[in-house]
Amino acid sequence: MKKINHYLSLVKFSHTIFALPFALIGFALALKTNEPFQLKLFLLVLLCMVFARSAAMAFNRYIDRDFDILNPRTAIREIPSGIINAKNALTFVIINCLLFILSTYFINSICFYLSPVALFVVLFYSYTKRFTPLCHLVLGVGLALAPIGAYLAVTGVFNWLPLLFSFTVLFWVSGFDIIYALQDEAFDRENKLKSIPVLLGTKNALLFSRLLHICSILCVVSAGYFGHLNFLYWIGVAGFTGLIAFQHALVKPTDLSKINLAFFTTNGVASVLFATCTIISFYI
Repeated sequence: MKKINHYLSLVKFSHTIFALPFALIGFALALKTNEPFQLKLFLLVLLCMVFARSAAMAFNRYIDRDFDILNPRTAIREIPSGIINAKNALTFVIINCLLFILSTYFINSICFYLSPVALFVVLFYSYTKRFTPLCHLVLGVGLALAPIGAYLAVTGVFNWLPLLFSFTVLFWVSGFDIIYALQDEAFDRENKLKSIPVLLGTKNALLFSRLLHICSILCVVSAGYFGHLNFLYWIGVAGFTGLIAFQHALVKPTDLSKINLAFFTTNGVASVLFATCTIISFYI
């Protein structure tokens, strides 16, 4: 049990709360097309989320292990602290990748054929901070696959409405990842790593994050308008918007002490609240 907890900590399993609710939105939206609910398919979608995210997070820890051991904030992580050795972490990544592909095989052909593309995106993120400050956007793209991927799992076809939810995730995740990266601005600059905070500095990075979050809000507003969604959806939009605004009120250029509260608690509540209101709104 202790070993399992170490691997759950390695992949920050609790952070699944960010993308999983949006995957559930994509799944519920697909059911509105008169597709029948299938428990087996639902469980396969959940497994795909878990396997893909676990592979991505473990790979990120594996690739960054030499930097993590130098950074006081990350030196306590499982690989640099010796709790999990690098070889075992890489094995864990490979197993999760194979399980992800296997799960998509039992969903439908389009998900199976696109599974290597999805894995490439989520794994490629780990390299991007070495050559581009837009690494945050690549992370956003990886998590943005959740709503459209779940929709594809049910219907086997693309649609513009789940894509709007995917763009919501793209801008939302990219924006809050920039805020999170402020903690390592000095370390990243010293070690020639790229990020928006390194490129723009703290104040302008926060402004850029706000711009991305405004784009995210515009996406959820557009989804509600073009999807003709009801009042409960708009309550979810108001809550999502308010929590994003609260996040930016917590983090100031001169005070970064509340980043963890803004990053995990605020975004976690925003995701769950918005998804709950959205999914219920589909059926009332």
